[in-house]
Amino acid sequence: MRCTIATAYLPPEELAPIAKAADAAGYWGLALADHVVNIEEIRTPYPYTADGSRRWEPFTPWLDPFVTIGALGAVTENLHFLTNIFVLPMRNPFPVAKAIATASVLTGGRVSLGAGMGWCEDEFELLDQPFARRGKRADEMIDVMRALWAGGWVEHHGEFYDFPRLEMTPAPPSQVPIYVGGMSEVALKRAARNDGWISDLISTEQAADYRARIDAHREELGRTEDFSMFVSLNDAVTVDQFRRAEEVGVTDLITMPWAYYGGFAVPLADKLAAIDRFAEEVLVNLPD
Repeated sequence: MRCTIATAYLPPEELAPIAKAADAAGYWGLALADHVVNIEEIRTPYPYTADGSRRWEPFTPWLDPFVTIGALGAVTENLHFLTNIFVLPMRNPFPVAKAIATASVLTGGRVSLGAGMGWCEDEFELLDQPFARRGKRADEMIDVMRALWAGGWVEHHGEFYDFPRLEMTPAPPSQVPIYVGGMSEVALKRAARNDGWISDLISTEQAADYRARIDAHREELGRTEDFSMFVSLNDAVTVDQFRRAEEVGVTDLITMPWAYYGGFAVPLADKLAAIDRFAEEVLVNLPD
């Protein structure tokens, strides 16, 4: 099981020290969250809390994930970078493809796209992107970006995007994995068509159920390639519990290691100590 450290809501000045510590301790990755703005009054309820309220307070920092990846990639050697979650259909595919390709080139291929369809219609409107049919549009965006990243001449004539023969250079040095977030059946089917799935906070039993449903969709598609399942677990603390999660198909853990030892709101020094402690107590005891 690989382990990725979540960085949502953290102070920007903590990211480089955390990335360096994770790199040195052997973690697989660092996850960067995404919002462009935080609107004070929104029409759209937040879908991941019971009352529709957002999980963050006003003026919580939201860094551009790909600018951040460029900076953190320069101070690490092996650590991978994942967006969790980048709201793909809220953007135009060309600058997104360019940003990801650039980050991949500068990090030696250590970038993956974790894509979500988005929930906040108000934010879509600000970025002049339609909220309706965003899933269908995102599917075509993925096709467009994969073609652009292939490194040759490409043209595309689709429902949402139509462009003549062109090329985008530099191309990523290796294939950029695309992982899909979301808990709906439509999201699971979209994940099955790509390289992996990213969960919200769930239990091991729920993870087993989601894995079985995704595998069924992949079987229907005839997909046999390796498939990554990134999960944030609410019921795993011990090595045995993490091993159980791996047995049901979880390939990647997303977590904040300091939460196991002192909670979420601890000083940077405690976070760095927890990164080392979790690596020594848990990661070294999990199968690769």
